Parts: sequence; structure tokens; C-alpha cells
Amino acid sequence: MHHVHAFGDDALGDSDAVGLVERIRSGDVSPAELVEAAIARTEAVNPQLNGLAYQAFDRARAAAAAPRGGYFGGIPTFVKDNVNVAGMPTMQGTDAWQPHAAAADGDFARLYLGTGLVALGKTQLSEFGFSAAAEHPRLGAVRNPWNTDYTAGASSSGSAAFVAAGVVPIAHANDGGGSIRIPAACNGLVGLKPSRGRLPLDSDLRAMPVRIVYNGVVTRSVRDTAAFYAEAERIWRNPKLPPVGDVRAPGSQRLRIAVITQSIQRETSAEMRELTLKTAALLEELGHHLDYVDRPPVPGYFADDFLLYWAFLATALVRGGRRMFGPTFDRGRLDNLTLGLDRHATRHLYRLPLAIARLASLRRHTARLFRNYDVVLTPTLAHETPKVGHLDPTADYRQIIDRLMDWVAFTPLQNATGDPAISLPLAESAAGLPVGMMFSAHFGQDARLLELAYELEAAKPWPRITGRG
Repeated sequence: MHHVHAFGDDALGDSDAVGLVERIRSGDVSPAELVEAAIARTEAVNPQLNGLAYQAFDRARAAAAAPRGGYFGGIPTFVKDNVNVAGMPTMQGTDAWQPHAAAADGDFARLYLGTGLVALGKTQLSEFGFSAAAEHPRLGAVRNPWNTDYTAGASSSGSAAFVAAGVVPIAHANDGGGSIRIPAACNGLVGLKPSRGRLPLDSDLRAMPVRIVYNGVVTRSVRDTAAFYAEAERIWRNPKLPPVGDVRAPGSQRLRIAVITQSIQRETSAEMRELTLKTAALLEELGHHLDYVDRPPVPGYFADDFLLYWAFLATALVRGGRRMFGPTFDRGRLDNLTLGLDRHATRHLYRLPLAIARLASLRRHTARLFRNYDVVLTPTLAHETPKVGHLDPTADYRQIIDRLMDWVAFTPLQNATGDPAISLPLAESAAGLPVGMMFSAHFGQDARLLELAYELEAAKPWPRITGRG
């Protein structure tokens, strides 16, 4: 095992974000001390993890000297490098154009930093977030702190690696096909993809025909994730959704839970099935009512429709790159996955209107399931975390996409339906790596998932990287 972490006896210690808020309020630590410790931790582990896309350490020091209001005032964090933060470049996990600083915060960064979090910079992702592993041929791979031979998952790879390694307690992530939940599963974190409309999107994402991208956070504790949503809701709330509220404890209701171990069209590994059934047994011990369902009640064409829509997004970026990113954009510097997705969409463009229409109406299928069940349990991923190189973006497109779809077989469904889903690190692979279990609920029922997460965290506390070597 090749563990890489930065936990120590500095100001951050091993506290989560809520714990650090309490320590600031008690006078035990100052925001300046926390930010300085986080900078030192970043410098200590980034050479091995490669999670940093852009550093803004001096700016963070200045912000910590006079922290803004908000529950998380003075707590260090990172923002994923695909949302705009004023004064920082937004490079989307690629180096296909020359960086330039954003003129203003995007809508999400305005909310995120409005909670009082202090951004130390931006974290690395896979190119445009298309792959579930960030292994850029020139920027390098983002590695898993539990074992650096393995991927940290993607696209929110840098954020997840830094939170798991103790650099910061909370970091921004977002999810267009699983990119909060996948790296949370790979790195042993809590990752909630909220209901559609729960958090604001930047203007380019709001323009999508089907809004499959969601902002959120990755954290080491359920209470940090719950506290973030409570604070975010105080700043900005979608009146069309039931409020999340300030969830601080497990719910008392015993839930009807459907257990699904088989994904749409793709095989799940024996190890993932076994670990999911062990989680189901824990839920039964806790008094919940479980049924075992063969597979998701979703049409077989869903996987092809989602891939085509995903590919269409790549085409918009590849063909519109100079308009979006400026005259220095060079499509010759894009990776094989991005270019292969563009080719796939171009060949099948005639099918796109039907695919979009079917994706937009997909929630009616899961709504039928949620008439009978409160929550659905699946593995977050269909196979164990792969080693760096498995999703090499310089390989043939067909190889990359087949491996990607084999691994990421469960998470895209909630991106299309808008339903909330959370990955919790409730299991461990034979290789000693964290394994995520995913719980999804009906649209708007984010609070129910947080209540269940609190209960599971108490019943089966997940291992911390410091206790493993």
C-alpha cells in the first residue's frame, strides 16, 4: 500500500469542517492558522497526488485575515476547475488553450464562497469531466491517496484526493454522470448529488437541453455535507423543491428499500454484488424493510441515449472551442476520449432529438419505483477501483468508452432523472481500497438520504486513511 496523507498535529488536525467551525468559535484556532496549515498540506502531498490545477495561496491568506461571514467563515477549501471564480483561470481539465482569469464569480462560486469558505485555488479534473479517471497525457494522472497506483476517480478527482488526504475538510465537486459520487467512492468520502435545481448552475450549464450536471461537495463526514446544504439553503433556495433543512441526526422512520445489484445491460463484479448484499444485511439489522429487485426499471435504450447526449456535449465543445475559449484553442491538444465522443455524436446526430426527448421523460420510470420504495441501494460503481492507466486517454476511443461504461454503470441514471443520490464509503475491496454504496431517493428527498447516511455512519463508521498505515 502507498498511502499519502497530510494529517498531523497542525491547526487542522484531523477535524472535519464542522469541528473546525467549532474550534474557530471557541478561539482554539484562527482562520489564518487553518489556511496556512492547508497550504502546507497541499505542498506536501500534491507532488504525489497531482490534484492541484491552480494555486491562489496569497489570495487565500488575505481572505483568511478578514474572513467573510457565513457558517464556514475561514474554513479552507478548493473549487473544481470547471466553474468560474473571479481572478482564477477556468481550464476544464485540459491545456488546449492559453489560460486567462475569469472576470467574475459564476453563480455557483458566488454561493459557495458566500458560505464563508476560503478557496486555496482550483482542483484538477478529467478533460471537460468526460472520463471517470483524470489521467491527462500532459497534465498527468490524479492519484488515489489510499494507494497511488490507483485512480482517484473523476471527474472531481483533485477535490476528492485532497479531502481524503486531509488537505482540506471539504471541497467543491460536480456531477454530470457520477462525478461527485465516483471519486467519493474511490477515496472513501461522502458524496451527495442533489436533486435537480437544488444548487445553482453557471449559465453555460443552465443552457443544456437536459440539465444533467449538478454542483455539490465531497467531505469526510455526513455532518459536513449536511451543514453545507443547510448553509447553502440559507443563501439560495429553489422554492420548487422541498427544503433540505438543517439535518443533524438519523431519521426515525424505517424505510422501504429496494436493493439492486445489476445495472442496465452491464455486468457487476462478484465483489461489488457481495459488498452490496452485506450493506443490505446491515440495513435489515437496523430495522429497514428490504426487497431485492433484478435491475433498474429503466428502458434498455437509456445507456445509448445517455452516451449520445454525453457525446453531443463533447461536440459542442470541440466544434465551438474557439468561440468559447478564445483564438488559442487547439483541438489537436484534446485527448482521444473527447475527440472520440465528438466523432460518435457526429455519426449519430440524427438520433439526438429522440435521445433528448427520452432522457427528459426518464423520471417517470423511477417515479413508479419510488411509489413502492423510499430508497434504492446499489453499488456506486460496477467494479473495483482500477489502477492508473486503465482509462488511459491516449488509448483507442473504443477501448476507453467500453471500459468507462463497464465501470460507471449505475451513476448516470440520477443525472438524467434529477433524483438525488449519495455515495457512502461503507465497504472495502480485497485490495484494501474504499468502496462506495449508493442510495437514491425520489426527486426532492435529499434530506431523507442525509438522515439515512447519519444512521449508517454511526452503525458502521468508515475507516480513515490515518488508521490504515
